Amino acid sequence: MEDQPVTPAGRLFLRPEIDQIIHGVIGSDAPLDIDRCKAELASSLLLRHPRFNSLLAVDPKTGKQRWRPTLVDIDKHLIIFPNPVCNGGDNAVNDYLSDLAVSSPLATDKPLWEIHVLLAHNCAVFRVHHALGDGVSLVKLLLTCCRREDDANALPRMISKDEDLKNQEKYNELRSMRKTNQTVWSFLKLLFLTILFFFKFLGRSLSVKDRKTALSGGKGIELWPRKTATASFLIQDMKLIKNIIPGCTVNDVLFGVISCGLSRYLEDVPSSSSKALKNGTVLTGVAFANLRRQPGVQELTELIEGKAGKQWGNRFGMLILPVTYHKSGSNPLDYVKRAKAMIDWKKSSLEPQLSYVIGHLVMKVFGAKFATLLMYRILCNTTFTITNVVGPKEEITMAGNKVTYMRVSSSSLPHSLTMHMMSYAGKAEMQIMVAKDLIPDPHVLAKCFEDALLEMKTLAQLAAEDSANGTCAIKIAAH
Repeated sequence: MEDQPVTPAGRLFLRPEIDQIIHGVIGSDAPLDIDRCKAELASSLLLRHPRFNSLLAVDPKTGKQRWRPTLVDIDKHLIIFPNPVCNGGDNAVNDYLSDLAVSSPLATDKPLWEIHVLLAHNCAVFRVHHALGDGVSLVKLLLTCCRREDDANALPRMISKDEDLKNQEKYNELRSMRKTNQTVWSFLKLLFLTILFFFKFLGRSLSVKDRKTALSGGKGIELWPRKTATASFLIQDMKLIKNIIPGCTVNDVLFGVISCGLSRYLEDVPSSSSKALKNGTVLTGVAFANLRRQPGVQELTELIEGKAGKQWGNRFGMLILPVTYHKSGSNPLDYVKRAKAMIDWKKSSLEPQLSYVIGHLVMKVFGAKFATLLMYRILCNTTFTITNVVGPKEEITMAGNKVTYMRVSSSSLPHSLTMHMMSYAGKAEMQIMVAKDLIPDPHVLAKCFEDALLEMKTLAQLAAEDSANGTCAIKIAAH
């Protein structure tokens, strides 16, 4: 096999200022059998993937980076920890992830991935460099090492067949409507919003920055010690809330929960800068939108067996997501309605596509160093990062053991706050990683998010009951 060039986004993630490593954690109901893990890994799709059996090679003359095929020694990639890590305790795994986030780069004398098996904690930590692919594809690739609990020979499903068919029919219907109902107004709206978001994107890369609060990060914060907590949610609670707000999605609810939780935290945290915040103060988050149709786990298998080298990599756009601070006393469901309105505007633009084109053009014309500088400045001028990955709908097994939870996080960034959500079997867990010298107790922040969802759920239940009884209290969920 010949060397393959590193994609532009891959080169960006390899820059020392960013250097992003994805940490996927899979917990099991019993200690993992190491021999079985090795055997299943040796025969897995993961080791047949060209990015997972290639070294990162750098031309000494030109400095160009390429993927160079090599033989994989599983023993170098499977790292066993027989004893408790970080002095044990309930938060030991999260403490371990916090340490990895700032102090453990991947060795370049082997392909850029490894698996840490924490025997005392019944879990495995998959460490994969972001240059190998985007988060969604990598999670699906790792899931090819798992099987459904109700069928030991079947790969996990991200969505059910009925839901997949329903979504495809909805996509075809929307596509048909767009072709037949395009108007001058819709085109002008698309053009206006895209230009507007372009200037906002440009401003963030230059000098426009969020007001300083107890959550603010900045240059050099990515090197500060980290602390991690987990917020847990039920998907059915989010669906209950979305069902009483017309046109709402689970993502709208999630961002509403984040908006409400951050507002509650900033109001309660002992900080003079936060106490001085006024209603309507805007904090800005950064999210990344995948620009390709993502294959399911089964389709991913077929893809890698075919022309994976031409399909794999990172292709995503950046989204700037504003959060409005409001003091307690406001209706929690109002946060969801505001989140929905904001996200609807984003959907009406080409913001992620435009940011991808700009990034690609900057990489090509000015090189990875300048592109990294722009992204780094955007991160320094905003407040937090948020990602959301959909996991298996049903319970699965890994190396013969039942999987009890799935979580994902990454290396630290100039933000003092990063949040990574992943769903699994009806639950969603959000890893909240903070710079501990700025946000000393992320568990308080996690509880703010959990309480926000429960308050919204209570109001949604009341609204649903009133609607069923034909009363007027459904106004809770409407403007």
